[in-house]
Amino acid sequence: MDLDELYRVLRGSHIRARNIVDTIRDPLLVLDSDLCVISANPAFYRTFATHSEETVGLPFTDLGHGQWNIEELQALLRNVIPKSASVFDYEVRADFPDMGCRTMLISAQRVEHPDSRQRILLLSIVDATARRERENDQDMLIGEYDHRIRNMLSVMRALARQTRTQGQSAEAYRDALLQRFDALARAQEISTRGDARQLADLTARIMEPHLNGTSRVRILGGPPITLKATETVSLGMILHELSTNALKHGALSASGGEVTIAWTSGQDDEGTSVVQLGWQERNGPAATPPSVPGFGTSLIAYSVRQELGGTARLDYGPDGLTAELTFPRV
Repeated sequence: MDLDELYRVLRGSHIRARNIVDTIRDPLLVLDSDLCVISANPAFYRTFATHSEETVGLPFTDLGHGQWNIEELQALLRNVIPKSASVFDYEVRADFPDMGCRTMLISAQRVEHPDSRQRILLLSIVDATARRERENDQDMLIGEYDHRIRNMLSVMRALARQTRTQGQSAEAYRDALLQRFDALARAQEISTRGDARQLADLTARIMEPHLNGTSRVRILGGPPITLKATETVSLGMILHELSTNALKHGALSASGGEVTIAWTSGQDDEGTSVVQLGWQERNGPAATPPSVPGFGTSLIAYSVRQELGGTARLDYGPDGLTAELTFPRV
């Protein structure tokens, strides 16, 4: 039976209030017009580890260690009987003996005895600690999703803005943009794995369109490297740009060309733990540096420097492009 049902029963029948109060699972008090305790149900005594000698006859605000002695709460409760006001889910967060810090919700409503017309106040206390923690966790999760979505949209806007339109048909622009969105989605998928964000998984996922059963793309790998979420997205886009360039202009555009990807971990000259990711093209057309850096080259340089906190070295050789990315391992 909830409080609403209790109020209806007490208003419309001659059942003694105490018998009803004893059936309520949540702590419940009956107070007089001076907010002194007339009675309490077993759930109150059980929850707060007290007994009637320490409860009945005392002002509600004196119970426990003063957790209920809140001026605003007192003012609300004093209006319940004379003004037939109600209090619903007034939140009290306090330390309770043997319970620790808890969040309690207080509700109160006036009840009038059908015979004596005596007006009393029924006050229920609900422990909402677990509920509030779930709500806080949910708010945090929603905030994290909101942050990620905003970041994702920012990246997508940048991709759309920077994808070259000059000299391309609408279909070519669309295809290039969709390919970048697809790479972003694959990188984002890996970034949500927590401690399972591995460089090996990311590399395989981004290079998946080129792993068609041939040996043209060889992922030699390296030691296990766990990535942060931001590193995952940045490296995913870098690998996509390198593979796109190789497919259009580099080793993967030639019948005998191949790409090798490997990484190592170690320390730089200053003793900082770093990861070195190598991309090497062989048997492809000679690589020539662009006269004007395109989107891919700019993205690689920016991402490594600003998002990974590292350096990128691009060598344009007669056999194809070689890239070496170095970034701190946190």
